[in-house]
Amino acid sequence: MNKKPSFLESAACHVVLVIAVAFALYPVLWVVALAFSGTQTPSPRVIPVPEAPTLAHLSAVVGATRKVDGAEVWLFGRQLANSLVVSLSTALVGVLIAIPTAYALARFRFAGKESGMRALLATQMFPAVASAIPLYMILNSLGLLNSRTGLVVCYASTSVPFSIFQLRAAFEAIPIDLEEAAMVDGATRFSAFVRVVLPAARPAIAVTALFAFMGAYNEFILAATLLDKEEMFTLPVMLQRFIGEYDAQWEKFAAGALVVSLPVMALFYVAQRHLVAGLTAGGVKG
Repeated sequence: MNKKPSFLESAACHVVLVIAVAFALYPVLWVVALAFSGTQTPSPRVIPVPEAPTLAHLSAVVGATRKVDGAEVWLFGRQLANSLVVSLSTALVGVLIAIPTAYALARFRFAGKESGMRALLATQMFPAVASAIPLYMILNSLGLLNSRTGLVVCYASTSVPFSIFQLRAAFEAIPIDLEEAAMVDGATRFSAFVRVVLPAARPAIAVTALFAFMGAYNEFILAATLLDKEEMFTLPVMLQRFIGEYDAQWEKFAAGALVVSLPVMALFYVAQRHLVAGLTAGGVKG
């Protein structure tokens, strides 16, 4: 029988949690204070509060425009669309390729299975910056520089191996008896996969897609290397432009960081019920 914690133990636990949350949120409070401050950077204080609060920095970031081919375009809207289209496409491509591949690796035996897994693992050992120059040369020869398609191809090449490893563990955690029972009742292998395995692996698939989306949405090095037209920038590249060699527009940088984080926060809120189940999928086999 579990012993109920005493009042002092419960109070100490809550104090530790409050301190941990305060440490985690304190930098975020400074970002908020910078984003809504006036022309002066907030002076150092225990609780950061914006001095002369204003929406000017947010308006400058979100309302930025530029002439493209003689027409005035909403620059931030174009950059936001670039990030969302590239990130969603990367997640979709990664998951669609990874699902059948991971299922085959989890359920079947075939020649080259182990060597293939080792090759996939080897691709995860190299940092993205190591492939920046080769990818630039390949995309340049294909005419895909400064394009969303080129970014999706590059990001998918890194998200697919990760997605395969994540989903393989999830499929291995699903008892094969469920599929066999469905096939005894007359279902084909494909039907059992669609009607039994995929619903059971839905949380893991959702979390895998979320991580693929986040990886593409936050990626900076490849995007900064492969894009040089401002209207084709993704949001991380746009943020970097506020930090120059001799000047740093920290207020605009903070305002942009807040706006850029909103789609991610909304996505996490929508997918939160899948996170715990998806992250623990594959932790226990059988």
